[in-house]
Amino acid sequence: MTTYNAGGLPTGMDLWRTDELHELGFNDRKIALLVRSGNLVRLRRGCYIRGSTWAAQKPWVRSRQLIAAHAHGTLSTSAGGLVYSHTSAARLHGLFLWDADDRVHVTADSTPSRTSHGKDVVAHARRLTSTDVVFRQGMPCTSLERTIVDCCLMMNFKRSLVLMDHGLRMGADIATLRQVCASLAGRNGVLSLRRALEQADARSESPGETLTRELLQRLRIELPELQVEVLSPAGRHRLDFAWRKKKVALEFDGRVKYFDYAPTDEVIFQERQREKALMELGWKFIRVNWQQLFQEHEFKMRVLRSLDGRG
Repeated sequence: MTTYNAGGLPTGMDLWRTDELHELGFNDRKIALLVRSGNLVRLRRGCYIRGSTWAAQKPWVRSRQLIAAHAHGTLSTSAGGLVYSHTSAARLHGLFLWDADDRVHVTADSTPSRTSHGKDVVAHARRLTSTDVVFRQGMPCTSLERTIVDCCLMMNFKRSLVLMDHGLRMGADIATLRQVCASLAGRNGVLSLRRALEQADARSESPGETLTRELLQRLRIELPELQVEVLSPAGRHRLDFAWRKKKVALEFDGRVKYFDYAPTDEVIFQERQREKALMELGWKFIRVNWQQLFQEHEFKMRVLRSLDGRG
């Protein structure tokens, strides 16, 4: 038995094409009223989502929802030749993205006409092999390695490094990435790809840790160890960064809206308990948030004072 809620929309489904709403008895005037009332949100031409569902979603979930809306609205999960690529594929793989817009990227064998896609879609032309295409969340997208390469070719170095760190952590084959990089000599964007490959570290667990490591290296500060395990009477603890001999730890506070990442309240509570136990053993902590990563002089002074025993 079908049940209905706000606006007379049936339960059990949250995403509709215009023709599906018509079949449910909603004409264009009724659809427009539902949008104005907030019961429906228009994600793109010809595709709508339930308003309460959209309102409850985190920003990174909304980004993936826009891809799902494109797939549902264009029926691109059927045989049509479209493959989600670049940052859209990165979102389907669950890769960390920093400062990426929500445009939907698709790749097909041939170059489409300018009017065949909406303004929210970026179309790319490339012949993909069978190994270049996988399915994620029921949608065709480029493989993990192909996705990393495509993204790095259009991103600056910092954004590329964030993506590369996480891609390697997820199991991307570095030999394949190096081989592809070597074949792209002279291409626009290959410098960011090459630098990211050279400096990537799969031990980084968040975009903030990646950016912290990049800043330390660029400021020519003595590099710490990553993901250091330390024992205390409270148990075993793992530190984002540590200068073990000097008993100085640097922790990135990743509770920020700018990354597709956010720790839970429980994780934050456990971090504070761990910090207290280690301070009793003589450890000093430097806590860094995203704003402080862009205050480079202050950041450098804080770290150097701690390493010199003055912090």
